[in-house]
Amino acid sequence: MNICVFCSSSLSIDDRYVSLAAAVGTRVAADGHGLVSGGGRVSMMGAVASAARAGGAHTLGVIPQHLVAYEVADDAADELVVVDTMRERKRIMDERSDAFLVLPGGIGTLEEFFEAWTSHSLGMHAKPVVVLDPDGFYDGLFDYLHTLRDQGFVRDEALASVQRVTTVDAAFAALDRR
Repeated sequence: MNICVFCSSSLSIDDRYVSLAAAVGTRVAADGHGLVSGGGRVSMMGAVASAARAGGAHTLGVIPQHLVAYEVADDAADELVVVDTMRERKRIMDERSDAFLVLPGGIGTLEEFFEAWTSHSLGMHAKPVVVLDPDGFYDGLFDYLHTLRDQGFVRDEALASVQRVTTVDAAFAALDRR
């Protein structure tokens, strides 16, 4: 299974999130999976890819040309695809993935998460979408999503189609339920 991991490439985050990403990369490799990432080699994005590679996993990074210098492209990736646009990046990441795992991140992570989740909830793919949230990072977001559901803006089925877990073990168990 190729697991697409959405996470931060920000350099200003707490080290515990970088450690979480490394633990995920280690688990990707230990379970015999491949990694699909955003193609950066810094912060969480770099940690997940480095750890996956260190364990023998195949790593695919997909990065837009204009972010190559900004995100410091992961030139150690087994396969680094440089594209012209963010939309092309997401298309390739989606096509090359069997499941999506969301870690803490900013607006880019949220945008990728919402696109994968929306297309899943609409039946456009059956790939699992799992949010790994060990410390309540996404509490406010999920509180808001439940408010949207309560007000009729989000279907119960859509909300139920994403799985939110608190441990790496639970995340991989959820990903394996495809």
